[in-house]
Amino acid sequence: MLVINDISKTFNPGTVNEKTAISHLSLHVKKGDFISIIGANGAGKSTLFNAIAGTFITDTGSIVLDGEDITMTSEHVRARKIGRLFQDPLLGTAPDMSIEENLALAAGGGGWLSFLSGKEREGLRERVSVLGMGLEDRMQQPVGLLSGGQRQALTLLMATVNPPKLLLLDEHTAALDPGTAAIVLKLTEEIVSREKLTCLMITHNMQSALDLGNRTLMMNQGSIIYDVSGEERKNTTVDDLLAKFKQRSGEALDNDRMLLRPES
Repeated sequence: MLVINDISKTFNPGTVNEKTAISHLSLHVKKGDFISIIGANGAGKSTLFNAIAGTFITDTGSIVLDGEDITMTSEHVRARKIGRLFQDPLLGTAPDMSIEENLALAAGGGGWLSFLSGKEREGLRERVSVLGMGLEDRMQQPVGLLSGGQRQALTLLMATVNPPKLLLLDEHTAALDPGTAAIVLKLTEEIVSREKLTCLMITHNMQSALDLGNRTLMMNQGSIIYDVSGEERKNTTVDDLLAKFKQRSGEALDNDRMLLRPES
Protein backbone atom coordinates (compact mmCIF):
# COMPACT_ATOMS: atom_id res chain seq x y z
CA MET A 1 0.00 0.00 0.00
CA LEU A 2 2.78 2.41 1.03
CA VAL A 3 6.26 1.41 -0.05
CA ILE A 4 9.17 3.60 1.00
CA ASN A 5 12.46 2.46 -0.45
CA ASP A 6 15.85 3.71 0.77
CA ILE A 7 14.99 7.39 1.23
CA SER A 8 17.45 9.91 2.65
CA LYS A 9 17.30 13.64 3.30
CA THR A 10 20.08 16.03 4.33
CA PHE A 11 19.30 19.65 5.03
CA ASN A 12 21.86 22.44 4.40
CA PRO A 13 24.40 20.09 2.78
CA GLY A 14 27.96 21.33 2.64
CA THR A 15 27.44 23.93 5.38
CA VAL A 16 28.15 24.05 9.11
CA ASN A 17 24.42 23.49 9.62
CA GLU A 18 24.35 20.23 7.63
CA LYS A 19 21.88 17.81 9.17
CA THR A 20 20.98 14.32 7.98
CA ALA A 21 17.35 13.97 9.02
CA ILE A 22 16.52 10.67 7.28
CA SER A 23 19.12 8.03 6.49
CA HIS A 24 18.46 5.14 4.07
CA LEU A 25 15.00 4.49 5.48
CA SER A 26 12.76 1.79 4.01
CA LEU A 27 9.25 0.92 5.13
CA HIS A 28 6.44 -1.26 3.77
CA VAL A 29 2.94 -0.49 5.06
CA LYS A 30 0.04 -2.84 4.32
CA LYS A 31 -3.47 -1.61 3.59
CA GLY A 32 -5.34 -1.24 6.88
CA ASP A 33 -2.20 -1.00 9.03
CA PHE A 34 -2.43 1.35 12.02
CA ILE A 35 1.20 2.02 12.93
CA SER A 36 2.40 3.94 15.98
CA ILE A 37 5.80 5.65 15.69
CA ILE A 38 7.95 6.64 18.65
CA GLY A 39 11.37 8.18 19.09
CA ALA A 40 13.12 10.99 20.93
CA ASN A 41 13.07 14.58 19.72
CA GLY A 42 15.06 14.86 16.49
CA ALA A 43 14.69 11.17 15.63
CA GLY A 44 13.23 12.04 12.23
CA LYS A 45 9.56 11.18 12.85
CA SER A 46 8.00 14.40 11.55
CA THR A 47 10.61 14.59 8.79
CA LEU A 48 9.44 11.16 7.63
CA PHE A 49 5.87 12.48 7.50
CA ASN A 50 7.04 15.53 5.58
CA ALA A 51 8.74 13.26 3.06
CA ILE A 52 5.57 11.19 2.63
CA ALA A 53 3.37 14.29 2.37
CA GLY A 54 5.68 15.94 -0.16
CA THR A 55 6.80 18.92 1.93
CA PHE A 56 10.19 18.33 0.31
CA ILE A 57 11.63 15.92 -2.23
CA THR A 58 13.97 13.32 -0.78
CA ASP A 59 17.60 13.19 -1.88
CA THR A 60 17.43 9.47 -2.68
CA GLY A 61 14.96 6.62 -2.84
CA SER A 62 11.32 6.33 -3.80
CA ILE A 63 7.84 6.58 -2.27
CA VAL A 64 4.97 4.59 -3.77
CA LEU A 65 1.39 5.04 -2.52
CA ASP A 66 -1.26 2.56 -3.55
CA GLY A 67 0.76 1.54 -6.60
CA GLU A 68 1.54 5.11 -7.72
CA ASP A 69 5.08 6.50 -7.55
CA ILE A 70 4.66 9.87 -5.78
CA THR A 71 8.37 10.52 -5.19
CA MET A 72 8.40 13.65 -7.34
CA THR A 73 4.73 14.62 -6.90
CA SER A 74 3.98 18.02 -5.36
CA GLU A 75 2.54 18.36 -1.86
CA HIS A 76 -0.85 19.75 -2.94
CA VAL A 77 -1.38 16.82 -5.33
CA ARG A 78 -0.47 14.28 -2.66
CA ALA A 79 -2.93 16.00 -0.29
CA ARG A 80 -5.78 14.62 -2.39
CA LYS A 81 -4.86 11.14 -1.16
CA ILE A 82 -3.11 11.86 2.15
CA GLY A 83 -4.84 13.28 5.23
CA ARG A 84 -2.73 14.85 7.98
CA LEU A 85 -3.21 16.21 11.49
CA PHE A 86 -0.61 18.21 13.42
CA GLN A 87 0.04 18.90 17.11
CA ASP A 88 -1.48 22.37 16.96
CA PRO A 89 -5.32 22.28 17.08
CA LEU A 90 -5.31 25.68 15.35
CA LEU A 91 -4.01 24.12 12.15
CA GLY A 92 -6.29 22.41 9.68
CA THR A 93 -9.41 24.54 10.13
CA ALA A 94 -10.58 28.03 9.13
CA PRO A 95 -11.36 29.81 12.45
CA ASP A 96 -13.73 32.43 11.03
CA MET A 97 -15.83 29.87 9.18
CA SER A 98 -18.55 27.85 10.87
CA ILE A 99 -18.35 24.17 11.71
CA GLU A 100 -20.72 23.48 8.82
CA GLU A 101 -18.66 25.56 6.38
CA ASN A 102 -15.41 23.86 7.39
CA LEU A 103 -16.94 20.42 6.90
CA ALA A 104 -18.48 21.40 3.57
CA LEU A 105 -15.08 22.63 2.40
CA ALA A 106 -13.40 19.40 3.51
CA ALA A 107 -16.09 17.33 1.84
CA GLY A 108 -15.39 19.01 -1.48
CA GLY A 109 -18.28 21.44 -1.43
CA GLY A 110 -15.96 24.40 -1.84
CA GLY A 111 -17.54 25.95 1.22
CA TRP A 112 -20.48 27.10 -0.90
CA LEU A 113 -23.26 26.07 1.44
CA SER A 114 -25.95 27.49 -0.83
CA PHE A 115 -25.29 24.53 -3.11
CA LEU A 116 -25.80 21.95 -0.35
CA SER A 117 -29.15 20.22 -0.17
CA GLY A 118 -30.99 19.77 3.09
CA LYS A 119 -30.06 16.09 2.99
CA GLU A 120 -26.36 16.96 2.59
CA ARG A 121 -26.51 19.40 5.50
CA GLU A 122 -28.14 16.76 7.65
CA GLY A 123 -25.42 14.32 6.62
CA LEU A 124 -22.75 16.74 7.86
CA ARG A 125 -24.65 17.17 11.11
CA GLU A 126 -24.82 13.40 11.59
CA ARG A 127 -21.08 13.11 11.04
CA VAL A 128 -20.44 15.71 13.72
CA SER A 129 -22.79 13.97 16.15
CA VAL A 130 -20.51 10.91 16.02
CA LEU A 131 -17.86 12.95 17.87
CA GLY A 132 -20.09 12.95 20.96
CA MET A 133 -19.24 16.55 21.83
CA GLY A 134 -22.58 18.21 21.16
CA LEU A 135 -21.21 20.13 18.19
CA GLU A 136 -24.09 19.00 16.00
CA ASP A 137 -26.22 21.64 17.76
CA ARG A 138 -23.64 24.36 17.06
CA MET A 139 -23.11 23.92 13.33
CA GLN A 140 -23.26 27.68 12.66
CA GLN A 141 -20.69 28.53 15.35
CA PRO A 142 -17.27 29.77 14.17
CA VAL A 143 -14.62 27.11 14.66
CA GLY A 144 -12.36 29.67 16.34
CA LEU A 145 -14.64 29.57 19.40
CA LEU A 146 -14.15 25.84 19.96
CA SER A 147 -11.83 24.38 22.59
CA GLY A 148 -8.57 22.78 21.49
CA GLY A 149 -9.99 19.28 21.90
CA GLN A 150 -13.17 20.08 20.00
CA ARG A 151 -11.18 21.68 17.21
CA GLN A 152 -8.78 18.73 16.95
CA ALA A 153 -11.70 16.28 16.88
CA LEU A 154 -13.31 18.35 14.11
CA THR A 155 -10.02 18.42 12.20
CA LEU A 156 -9.83 14.62 12.46
CA LEU A 157 -13.35 14.39 11.06
CA MET A 158 -12.49 16.81 8.24
CA ALA A 159 -9.37 14.81 7.33
CA THR A 160 -11.45 11.66 6.98
CA VAL A 161 -14.79 12.94 5.64
CA ASN A 162 -13.53 11.75 2.26
CA PRO A 163 -11.49 8.74 3.44
CA PRO A 164 -7.85 9.27 2.38
CA LYS A 165 -5.57 6.55 1.07
CA LEU A 166 -3.28 7.33 4.00
CA LEU A 167 -3.80 9.21 7.28
CA LEU A 168 -0.81 10.82 9.02
CA LEU A 169 -1.25 11.82 12.68
CA ASP A 170 1.68 13.92 13.88
CA GLU A 171 1.33 13.86 17.70
CA HIS A 172 -2.22 15.11 17.25
CA THR A 173 -3.02 14.84 20.98
CA ALA A 174 0.24 16.26 22.35
CA ALA A 175 -1.15 19.78 22.93
CA LEU A 176 -4.29 18.56 24.71
CA ASP A 177 -4.87 17.92 28.40
CA PRO A 178 -4.84 14.22 29.38
CA GLY A 179 -8.62 13.83 29.57
CA THR A 180 -9.25 15.48 26.22
CA ALA A 181 -6.36 13.58 24.65
CA ALA A 182 -7.96 10.30 25.73
CA ILE A 183 -11.24 11.32 24.08
CA VAL A 184 -9.53 12.27 20.81
CA LEU A 185 -7.50 9.03 20.82
CA LYS A 186 -10.70 7.02 21.29
CA LEU A 187 -12.30 8.90 18.39
CA THR A 188 -9.18 8.22 16.34
CA GLU A 189 -9.45 4.46 16.95
CA GLU A 190 -13.16 4.49 16.10
CA ILE A 191 -12.78 6.48 12.87
CA VAL A 192 -9.73 4.54 11.65
CA SER A 193 -11.53 1.25 12.35
CA ARG A 194 -14.88 2.31 10.86
CA GLU A 195 -13.37 3.73 7.67
CA LYS A 196 -10.77 0.93 7.44
CA LEU A 197 -8.04 3.55 7.05
CA THR A 198 -4.31 2.99 6.69
CA CYS A 199 -2.78 5.18 9.37
CA LEU A 200 0.64 6.24 10.68
CA MET A 201 0.59 7.95 14.08
CA ILE A 202 3.50 9.65 15.80
CA THR A 203 3.06 9.64 19.56
CA HIS A 204 5.16 10.77 22.51
CA ASN A 205 3.49 8.18 24.73
CA MET A 206 5.24 4.83 24.70
CA GLN A 207 2.38 2.95 26.34
CA SER A 208 -0.10 4.35 23.83
CA ALA A 209 2.26 3.28 21.07
CA LEU A 210 1.83 -0.30 22.27
CA ASP A 211 -1.91 -0.09 22.94
CA LEU A 212 -3.05 1.58 19.71
CA GLY A 213 -2.95 0.05 16.26
CA ASN A 214 -1.34 -3.19 15.16
CA ARG A 215 2.33 -2.25 14.79
CA THR A 216 4.94 -0.08 16.54
CA LEU A 217 8.04 1.49 15.02
CA MET A 218 10.92 3.07 16.91
CA MET A 219 13.09 5.70 15.20
CA ASN A 220 16.52 7.10 16.02
CA GLN A 221 18.80 9.40 14.01
CA GLY A 222 16.62 9.23 10.92
CA SER A 223 16.33 5.44 10.78
CA ILE A 224 13.88 2.79 11.96
CA ILE A 225 15.69 0.79 14.63
CA TYR A 226 12.85 -1.42 15.82
CA ASP A 227 9.65 -2.71 14.21
CA VAL A 228 7.31 -4.90 16.26
CA SER A 229 3.87 -6.36 15.62
CA GLY A 230 1.75 -9.43 16.30
CA GLU A 231 2.21 -11.58 19.37
CA GLU A 232 5.60 -10.08 20.14
CA ARG A 233 4.04 -6.63 20.33
CA LYS A 234 1.23 -7.85 22.61
CA ASN A 235 3.83 -9.10 25.07
CA THR A 236 6.04 -5.98 24.85
CA THR A 237 6.14 -3.49 27.74
CA VAL A 238 7.44 0.06 28.00
CA ASP A 239 10.48 -1.30 29.83
CA ASP A 240 11.06 -3.66 26.91
CA LEU A 241 10.98 -0.70 24.51
CA LEU A 242 13.49 1.19 26.63
CA ALA A 243 15.79 -1.83 26.70
CA LYS A 244 15.40 -2.31 22.96
CA PHE A 245 16.26 1.35 22.32
CA LYS A 246 19.43 1.07 24.36
CA GLN A 247 20.36 -2.20 22.64
CA ARG A 248 19.82 -0.85 19.12
CA SER A 249 21.15 2.71 19.60
CA GLY A 250 23.85 2.12 22.19
CA GLU A 251 22.43 4.76 24.54
CA ALA A 252 19.58 5.20 26.99
CA LEU A 253 16.46 7.02 25.84
CA ASP A 254 16.64 10.42 27.53
CA ASN A 255 13.18 11.84 27.06
CA ASP A 256 10.96 11.91 30.16
CA ARG A 257 7.96 13.01 28.10
CA MET A 258 7.92 9.64 26.37
CA LEU A 259 7.70 7.65 29.60
CA LEU A 260 4.18 8.83 30.40
CA ARG A 261 1.49 6.23 30.91
CA PRO A 262 -1.66 6.29 28.79
CA GLU A 263 -3.69 9.51 28.82
CA SER A 264 -6.52 9.26 31.32
